[in-house]
This record gives sequence, structure tokens and C-alpha cells, in this order.
Amino acid sequence: MRTCARWWGRGGSPLRSSGILLLLVPPFLLALQLLVVGPLLPRASRVGEGAVAFSVISIEPERNSRQRGSPSRRPGLEQEVEEEEEEVEVEYGERREGARVYEDENEMHARQLGPRTLALQRWAADKPSFMAELNRIITYITKPQLNCSRVLSPGQAQATQPPADSPHWLLCAEDWLLPLEDRPCVAYSFSMDGGDAEFLKTVSLLGCEVHSFDPSNSNASGGHLGNSLASNHGDGGVVSQHKMWLEWRVPRKRKNKTRGNLGSVSQTLADVMAALGHHTVHFLYADLLSAEWRVFQNWIESGTLQSVHHLVATVHLQWAGFEVGGTNEEVLRYWFSVLQGLQASGLKLVHSSAGEGHSVLKQTVANAHSSYTLSWVNTRY
Repeated sequence: MRTCARWWGRGGSPLRSSGILLLLVPPFLLALQLLVVGPLLPRASRVGEGAVAFSVISIEPERNSRQRGSPSRRPGLEQEVEEEEEEVEVEYGERREGARVYEDENEMHARQLGPRTLALQRWAADKPSFMAELNRIITYITKPQLNCSRVLSPGQAQATQPPADSPHWLLCAEDWLLPLEDRPCVAYSFSMDGGDAEFLKTVSLLGCEVHSFDPSNSNASGGHLGNSLASNHGDGGVVSQHKMWLEWRVPRKRKNKTRGNLGSVSQTLADVMAALGHHTVHFLYADLLSAEWRVFQNWIESGTLQSVHHLVATVHLQWAGFEVGGTNEEVLRYWFSVLQGLQASGLKLVHSSAGEGHSVLKQTVANAHSSYTLSWVNTRY
């Protein structure tokens, strides 16, 4: 009391005393926490005095790597990669400005079941070789990976044994690969030259809900996709026509797509399915006139292929394709990487049909054709 009296006599303040005590409380509590909790924490490996090392996995591909067997920058992606560095858009609309995206082991495993990054394959030979890369592709796309004892031929809705002659395409009609009779069947067709007529007939006879997409089609309801999605929706065997085309570029600013309205004549397959209210496409036909490589890449990386059961698509080899660049050898390796990505997504080749011509990347090659129509089935759904 005498001490307090002397302190008051010197002009001291009780508020100042309380402030000093408040400043001393946090360091005291922190020290107490370290003494109690510290021994319970796992020990971390040290890289230096007082520095703790953490294990971080980067999913960004290596750049400027030209060694054999190591992925180099994918053809035609120079500008695209630079733009992604400036602004990285992640799921649910989150953005990280100028940041790289990292994942730990658990996140990496989760992505393997959904979206993934297209892996660039090793060179076919010791060094870049046009013929080595081409021969690898031709061997791959002309050798079926799954034998079907029963198939659906173009224009036919009754399953039969594989025909002696080679049709344009086939659908594998094994019981475990076809949609159940009591479940709705959905079919999409993307074609601009009318080459999908027999496909449309087949899936219509199966009673599927059929949607045909063609940006040049003046018969589409309302002349615009947004006005045509509701027409004939859910009517088995009736073809709904839409004036639109497939997009492979994912919009930077994602907007929630409402059912029956896309707002554009160019959309990704995932957005089309969302607008139509479809979670699964049982049969999909695509002749995309050299846009297929980038579209396939989008399907692989977005995980959309997990929702496609049967895929009939034409691949064009005359030129590199839309937004695909690089040397001929790099283009061929990129094509093969896309094909490997399809297989990694669960697709197995069941039929291959060669088109006309022998031009590959503007070179005449006797043992190759300018296009191939390939029939796949997804064995993972």
C-alpha cells in the first residue's frame, strides 16, 4: 500500500499499469503453449540451423526441356502457357494472381480420378524422327484394344457378330457396355457434312434422346442453341437439332450454365451437357474437321470423358490442326500423347476405318491415310 501510495504520488495512472500487463500476457501464453505442446509435435528434418524442410509437389510441367524422354512444351502452347502464368484460374472460381499451383500427394491422387494434365509422351526413337513418330501412331490407331463378339453396325439397331467387311464405324454391343433398357439413353452428334446420318439412325432406333449439333444448320429451332435445347427434350428417337459447335478453350470467367440456355454457339462439351441436364452421354459421334486434337485434350484434362460411354470420332492427319504448332515431329508426338490420354481416361479402341488420301502433315506417305474414323468404348464407367 505504501508503494502504491508513493506511485500515485508520482503521478502514476492505473490505465498505464493495465496496458503494461496486457502487453506481457501474450508472450507469456505463447511460451507456455510451446512448453506444453511442443514436445507432442513430430520432429521435422532440417536443411539448416533452425530451418524446417517441407515436401512440395509441383504439377506444372517442365519448360524448355528438349532432352529425350522428358516432356517439352506442348506444340502451340507458348502463348497459352504465358497467359496461364499471369492468371491461374482454379475450380469454383478462385483465382491466384501470378501464382503457381501446388498439390500434396492426397490432392494429386484425387485429381487422377477427375481432371488431369495431358502428359507429353517420350520420343518414339533416340531422337525426333518423323517416320518413327508416324509409325507409332499408325500402329496404335489401327490395332483394336478390345474385341467385341457383338456389335452395332451403321444404321442397324440389332446387335450382330462383327461383319466380314469393315464398316465406317462400329459400336460394341456387349451387354455390360450398353445402357440398361429401363434407363434413359442419350446420344450426341457433332458433324457438319452430314456424315453422321447412319449414326443418328442407329441411336434413334435404340430409342435414345438424340441431339445433333451443327453450326451451319439453318433448320435448328430458333436458329440458336439457346432456343433449341428445350425442343424435343426427352423424346426417345427424335433428333433435336442445335446450331452450335464444340469449344476447347475453357472460359477464364466461369458462369453457371442454366439448363436450356448456353448463351453462345460455341461451348465445351461439359457446358453443353450441363445445359441439357445430362450427366452421361452414352453414344457420341464427332467429326470436328481437325479441331478434334484440342477438343480431345480439353475432354482429357477436364475429366469429361468419364461421362462418355461410346465415342466414334474421325481424326485428321493432313495438317496439325487448330491451335497446334511446332515441328512435324513435335506435332506427331503431341497427337500420340492425346491418344494416350484417351486411353488413360478409360477409352479402348474397338474399331478403325481408314479414310481417303495419303497425306500426313502435307507429306505423302504410302502406308498411312489422311484420316481415320475410330470407335472407342469406355470400360471404366
